Amino acid sequence: MEGVKIDQILTKNGRVAQVTTSHGDISCEYFVNCAGLWAREVGTKSDPNVKIPLHPNEHFYLVTTPIQGLDPLMPVVRDFDGRIYAREWSGGLLAGGFEPRGKPVFHNGIPDKFEFQLLPEDWDHFQVLLDPILHRFPCMETAEVRHLVNGPESFTPDGHWNLGESPEVKNYFVAAGMNSMGVVGSGGIGKHITEWIIDGEPSINLAEHDILRYVPHHSNKKFLKERVKETIALYDMKFPYEYWETGRKLRTSPLHTRLEVDGAVFGETNAYERPIYFTRPEDEPLNQYYPGKGSYCKPPWFENVKEEYWACKERVCLIDMSSFSKFEVKSNGSEALKFLEYLSSNDIEDNVGEIIHTGMQNHRGGYENDCTIVPLDHNHFFIISPASQQTRSLSWLQRFQPNDGSVQIRDITSAYAGINVIGPHAQQLLADVTDISTTLKDFKPMTCKVIDVGFASDIRAMRLTHGGEDGFVLYVPSEFALHVYDTLMAAGEDYGIRHAGYYALKQLRIEKFYAYWGVDLTTHTTPLECGRDFRVKFEAGDFIGKDALLKQKEEGISQRFVQFLLEDFNVDTDVWPWGGEPIYRNGKFTGTTTSSGYGFKLDKMVCLGFIRDYDEQGKSVLHKNMNQFVLDKDAKYEIAVGGRMFEAKVRLYTPKEAYSSSEPGFIPVPSMNK
Repeated sequence: MEGVKIDQILTKNGRVAQVTTSHGDISCEYFVNCAGLWAREVGTKSDPNVKIPLHPNEHFYLVTTPIQGLDPLMPVVRDFDGRIYAREWSGGLLAGGFEPRGKPVFHNGIPDKFEFQLLPEDWDHFQVLLDPILHRFPCMETAEVRHLVNGPESFTPDGHWNLGESPEVKNYFVAAGMNSMGVVGSGGIGKHITEWIIDGEPSINLAEHDILRYVPHHSNKKFLKERVKETIALYDMKFPYEYWETGRKLRTSPLHTRLEVDGAVFGETNAYERPIYFTRPEDEPLNQYYPGKGSYCKPPWFENVKEEYWACKERVCLIDMSSFSKFEVKSNGSEALKFLEYLSSNDIEDNVGEIIHTGMQNHRGGYENDCTIVPLDHNHFFIISPASQQTRSLSWLQRFQPNDGSVQIRDITSAYAGINVIGPHAQQLLADVTDISTTLKDFKPMTCKVIDVGFASDIRAMRLTHGGEDGFVLYVPSEFALHVYDTLMAAGEDYGIRHAGYYALKQLRIEKFYAYWGVDLTTHTTPLECGRDFRVKFEAGDFIGKDALLKQKEEGISQRFVQFLLEDFNVDTDVWPWGGEPIYRNGKFTGTTTSSGYGFKLDKMVCLGFIRDYDEQGKSVLHKNMNQFVLDKDAKYEIAVGGRMFEAKVRLYTPKEAYSSSEPGFIPVPSMNK
């Protein structure tokens, strides 16, 4: 219908019920917001509003009159160095690109009846693209330009599409923010949104496009206006890690300013600034919020991280872990316990002070959450989830929250700072600043105590570090964070205390064969496939995904999470693996890496990934004993890195050499954070 306008999207019991339009009302069970440029505005038509982070930029390309001798079968050409593309168009050339800084438009709203219209030409803004077009296509010097097309296209805060069910309204789905890639992805998007509606999830991992990756600030219009100036640069190579220059210093921990002064270089997750490594006095000055260009080889921060790594292994370090997502689940009676038991594949007991690491599986057995649960009381639970999954984790909890109000769920991420005290001297350091005994006998691994540190009280201290070393993570009420930090730093001088960042933690966890949720573990990997079947308690009762996991246990699995140590790898001269490299078994493709890092203790490049057994048709083969397939004595593994094949030794368990003699001999909870 031409000229249809959506006036309101009515909900009932938190679900889509009816769409009121200028042409009448439509009762519906599901609603898909695929309104493109208008998707964010349509999101405001429901109560509650559905937040759809996108903002339009002007987008330019030129079209010429016919050019003599131009091959009508000319392929589409992309010049990533020049940020341009071109193709044949009606005998002439269509050429455009994605400039390094965009030009936002319609910040105050899209004009009425703006349908398939163009915006005024802006040759000055287009010049940064015109120069490489003229360089790459000399025929353009004499070509006649028919017109410069300027049309608005919507962009998201990270350049990825917005797909999936909204966290605000059930059965309200989003398919927007596709800009120039919408035509390319339309068939797959239609297929997977359909799967989402019918099956409850897509058949492939779409986490990087899932609208649950956002937190509320991503929908702030002022933030969006600045961020999309940067995300339009689709042809920029941000390798190996993606950094943004706009919208920074938005979410900071109470320790941020101190760490900034001490030389922290910050990365950002969900706009939360967190130190990735620390500069040294001899380092060249750099932008602490944009480490600069990446590297295919040994990264410029290698020596910094090496020092931090060894300090974690041999002395004691503080790591700011405040960005972790934190939730409280409470009830008057046993409702909270029963609620978490149904969501968790591990056995959630109300043993106060015990730390329970568990997956929260979907109906296919895949990970919707990989979290730590601590019973603070028989009806009061503290939950820690990955930093990047704050909305996803909360949405999953709320999806199954009883309608009778018997279970209360609260996001308390900002209420607590997190300080990781890691290293062999962590036990004595904490003993110096608190009144309790921190010995292994009195403060066991995987337990939590509420303690005082210095003059501060009500600190939730957990004996785990997410990196495999001995130590503690202190969850400190935010108002006490600076005092606790200063107290630890002063008391730690005699122990050689220093800072460390997430890159050091990453090297530790990869060396110890710990998985990251959102990188190694996804909604399509199960505990049986990643070696965590010991954390699945089938006898404990019913839980989401139990039937799927029982079926896997009976029939076998199609993939196995493994660790590889690369042989003959030169850390100084070879191209580094960064994740996504193909793995070969006896010359046959068998999977890809998911993450990698340098194991300083092992003195080896370490890769993590999944391997499969494929039949002649390329289909995965189920194995009841996948370990036997992986460790077959005749199997030879290689990983292709930068065009070169490296022999790789496969492991299913943490190498003994990765542990230090000073470690207490326990296996703490794996790192969760992406």
